[in-house]
Amino acid sequence: MKRRQILLGAGAATVLQGAWNEAMAQGKEVVIGALYPMSGPSAQVGIDARQAFETALEVINNVSPLDLPTAKNAGLARLGGAKVRVVYADHQADPQKGRAEAERLITQENVCAIVGCYHSSVSTTVSATCERYGVPFVCADSSSPTLSAQGLKFFFRTAAHDEMFSQAMFDFMDALKARGQKIGSVGLFYEDTIFGSDSAKVQRKLAAERGYRIACDIKYRNNSPSLTAEVQQIKNANPDVLMPSSYTTDTILLAKTMAELGYRPPNIVAQAAGFVEKPALDAVGDKLVGMISRASFSEDMGEKRPSAKAVNASFKARAGRDLNDQTSRQFSALMVLADAIDRAGTVEPGKIREALAATDIPGDKTIMPWARVKFDAHGQNTFASPVLIQWNKAKFVTVYPFEVATAKVVWPMNG
Repeated sequence: MKRRQILLGAGAATVLQGAWNEAMAQGKEVVIGALYPMSGPSAQVGIDARQAFETALEVINNVSPLDLPTAKNAGLARLGGAKVRVVYADHQADPQKGRAEAERLITQENVCAIVGCYHSSVSTTVSATCERYGVPFVCADSSSPTLSAQGLKFFFRTAAHDEMFSQAMFDFMDALKARGQKIGSVGLFYEDTIFGSDSAKVQRKLAAERGYRIACDIKYRNNSPSLTAEVQQIKNANPDVLMPSSYTTDTILLAKTMAELGYRPPNIVAQAAGFVEKPALDAVGDKLVGMISRASFSEDMGEKRPSAKAVNASFKARAGRDLNDQTSRQFSALMVLADAIDRAGTVEPGKIREALAATDIPGDKTIMPWARVKFDAHGQNTFASPVLIQWNKAKFVTVYPFEVATAKVVWPMNG
């Protein structure tokens, strides 16, 4: 970071400190910023994120019977029952737009923290901006491993990153091999932003370590108008397992192109993203039956976490759909952030940062399958245990780890 940027950030933080202190003194509501794509190809992600945050606010701002942080009080108890309000901003999947909107949220809306951003490329610029202003950034759902390797003090990620997710994928395949399944090769297929590139880098490394041959290694342009040549490459390579990392529009195009070319992979183990989004499943779900995705959450988690069923019902009443991998992480991120603000007893960002660093929430106090929420020195929750879920045309069911599975895995995916 350049010296001029550091000085500007320090000066801005000093000015903003007065605004935060005034808000605290007047007992105003606690304002948090949320940065998501609200327009463009990924707009549904932003719409769903808003519904997830509104579901969390219902728990935070009202007395709730759920066994979740802050649920027992109406508002934040240590701030005199102050209510939390979320201000939304649209980054349009553009990292520089994200940076500008983060600055606006901090300097004009006086937010005491920001949560976001789905696209890892946007979370990269937003986390750097928050660091410059000394404002906590809670990364809800961006999964690039490099985000927690930047040496930032104000960065916190509640959910797993792609290295942790990919580790679970290869553990799953190893476990199937131990049960007699023949899995010798994998095919890597990934979009060309930080999400896809980092995902492929990790999977390439794990394939080599675990003894899987890489049948194809294909990077394609995000929001590509055609994937015909790429799908033909995959078809010719014929990997035992296709491992795609794609956002929603690319997922739809991939599935349609595979069908047009008469190709159906023996198995798909996806890096979530577009493969768990409703627009993709509505459009091509019939072509992806048996597809497996890594996840932080599945609808059947209610059998393992009592609060999950009630939260899912509340979200579904708003959104008309069940919680998924993204929205469950968004809900959880805001709950963890609200708990930290409550424990800090102030809207001063530095104190909130200290409270986030001291977070230690048992897994059964969340809706997730995690062991707990506790951040390491890099701001990563290392206890965010992933699960693998399988699409059966009607819904996703948990199939791995086997000890928490609610259904037997169908392998190969076409039975």
